[in-house]
Amino acid sequence: MNHLKRDVTILIIFLIAMLLITRYLERNKSEEVITPPAKEETNANELSEITYINSSADLIMVDLPFPGAVVGKEFSVIGKARGNWFFEASFPFDLRDPSGKIIAQSYAQAEGEWMTTEFVPFKGEIKVPISYIGPATLVLMKDNPSALPEHDASISFPIVIEY
Repeated sequence: MNHLKRDVTILIIFLIAMLLITRYLERNKSEEVITPPAKEETNANELSEITYINSSADLIMVDLPFPGAVVGKEFSVIGKARGNWFFEASFPFDLRDPSGKIIAQSYAQAEGEWMTTEFVPFKGEIKVPISYIGPATLVLMKDNPSALPEHDASISFPIVIEY
């Protein structure tokens, strides 16, 4: 009887250990950190991949992801924009496939006082459909509650969705 209890206890401990190891490996796989290249590694081609429409780097700058970055199914968009890029402390952004079809949409939120003409840090999270893998374009749009086309502005650049 004691041998049976000992064997069952060992089996239970083994199964719990395997479960914990599996969860740990899965969690770490989804928490990979993407870092931008060092400034000396950034080439002119990456900078030319950024498209501004009625905008410029003097109005909005994206720190992450950077042009050409390989990202996962969930990632953050981090940067800073002038206060007038926001409306009610947020602005929309989306992810488009190579044909221009929107595959995911989200909002970036100001992380400071947005009623200013100075730069305000922002952060947004986006989830890509699990079925999508490949090249995409990240498009950040100035919030335009008037819907007047003359007030539209955006910044966009290519990224790659992989894991």
